[in-house]
Amino acid sequence: MTDDTPDYTRHNERMKRVQAARERMQARRTLERGLLIVHTGNGKGKSSSAFGMVVRSLGWGMKVGIVQYVKGKWETGERNFFEANPDLVTYEVMGEGFTWDTQDRALDIAAARAAWERSKQLILDPAYDFVVLDELNIVMRDDTLPADEVIAFLKDRPLTTHICITGRSAKPELLELADLVTEFAEVKHPFKAGFKAQKGVEY
Repeated sequence: MTDDTPDYTRHNERMKRVQAARERMQARRTLERGLLIVHTGNGKGKSSSAFGMVVRSLGWGMKVGIVQYVKGKWETGERNFFEANPDLVTYEVMGEGFTWDTQDRALDIAAARAAWERSKQLILDPAYDFVVLDELNIVMRDDTLPADEVIAFLKDRPLTTHICITGRSAKPELLELADLVTEFAEVKHPFKAGFKAQKGVEY
């Protein structure tokens, strides 16, 4: 080592101590079961993050089901991909769109009910390892699906399946029940600067 070479000895020794502490902490974490995961908040990325976990699960050979509650008949990149590869993922688009587009309360309720019944089928099917309920929070917020019914089912759910629920305005009871909650906060969004939704980024 020359005179002008930085001496990282203290740093390296500190990293050894950090590593040992991390290994001790990891050794104490021994629980394993299906997790209830909630993505909520006003920021973009809730569904995108859930689809990232779908890809991760597929990488491990896990069986995945997705039920979309709101997005309706929109063409999206994920829909194009999953529908072109039905052997990878069970992908159910069951929403009729946003309530301001449908303008039909009875239709909204019927669509939410059908989506929930299908969701329960996937969760109860032991073949599935990971189930995404995209925008379920929205239909519970809008009371097109009774939140207490959903919470009661999730409390007694099979503990072999991971479940990820997305959407703004998650119910407090759901947050309390969940194992993992992430709140997505908007810091900056191009829509407010006049940009339209961008293919591959937002849909």
